[in-house]
Amino acid sequence: MLKGYAEKIRLQRWVAWVGMALLLIKFIAFFITQSNAILTDAMESIVNVVAGWIAFYSLIVASRPRDEDHPYGHGKMEYISASIEGALIVAAALAILFKSGYNLLHPQQLQRLDMGIVLTACAGLVNYFFGRYLSKKGASTHSITLVAGGKHLLSDAYSSLGLIVGLAIAWVSGLVWVDNLVALGFGVYIGYMGVRILKQSVDGIMDKSDVQTIKELIELLEKNRKPHWIDIHNLRVINYGSRLHLDCHVTVPWYYNVKQGHDVIAEIDLLIQKEAQREMEFFIHTDPCLPDSCSICKVADCPERKKTFELTVNWNWENVTSNQKHSMKTT
Repeated sequence: MLKGYAEKIRLQRWVAWVGMALLLIKFIAFFITQSNAILTDAMESIVNVVAGWIAFYSLIVASRPRDEDHPYGHGKMEYISASIEGALIVAAALAILFKSGYNLLHPQQLQRLDMGIVLTACAGLVNYFFGRYLSKKGASTHSITLVAGGKHLLSDAYSSLGLIVGLAIAWVSGLVWVDNLVALGFGVYIGYMGVRILKQSVDGIMDKSDVQTIKELIELLEKNRKPHWIDIHNLRVINYGSRLHLDCHVTVPWYYNVKQGHDVIAEIDLLIQKEAQREMEFFIHTDPCLPDSCSICKVADCPERKKTFELTVNWNWENVTSNQKHSMKTT
């Protein structure tokens, strides 16, 4: 099992079991009250339970070390899990909208709303505290599975708060349609959250650039750059669950032998591994410098210099991610 996954798996197991308990509470509240809004909350909890166990399984798979069939590891499973959760949330939202719209036209008598409010409030508080903890843990461990689960629980908690307000209004006023109107509103909100989770997971599967991470890496390299790191270009970062894969080209003096070139790569590797907040894997390719590189090269004792040094090219998003060696022409 890869480092750090044991705690994630243990936490997700707790989330799944708690989700089952909350599902039971919400359906009890529905049978007591016959509230359509509470039913929508219970239906979303079905999604919570299914998604929770899928996420639990996905973390077990993602924790496996790379093998012959999966040379980059199994981290992508976290994105697959999050996409399934997002799709389930959207499906639940559509069902909620359909049921709520139907009951606006064919209202049902409500009963014991006071007890329904109490049970909904208890479930909402549990979801809120679990959701906050899960979101923070997911962000600190770079686990999209935990982050998605945390956001889902938080959205469930917020919807419970609105649900309580709507039930209270219906209880005091006796207006049955308020219950269905609240359900419609939260059906739209739940669907929006599902689409957001789905989009984020698809971005991960499609290897969308992690702009913030790349900018942080560029800033780190710029701050600690060495004269013989003539330039770094074609930098790319891919997320594999909690692990990052980084590849780039580093321009070094053309007369460096294989060992010297390898030492440059080792310097960069050590720097990033020391400063990065997550596990990283590197594929760094060395390029020989060209005569055009001399104008931006600060190697003081270079025996092969063709031009005098003119200026330092500051590394930024545009020139480090571009697949082109740096020179005066690219400044």
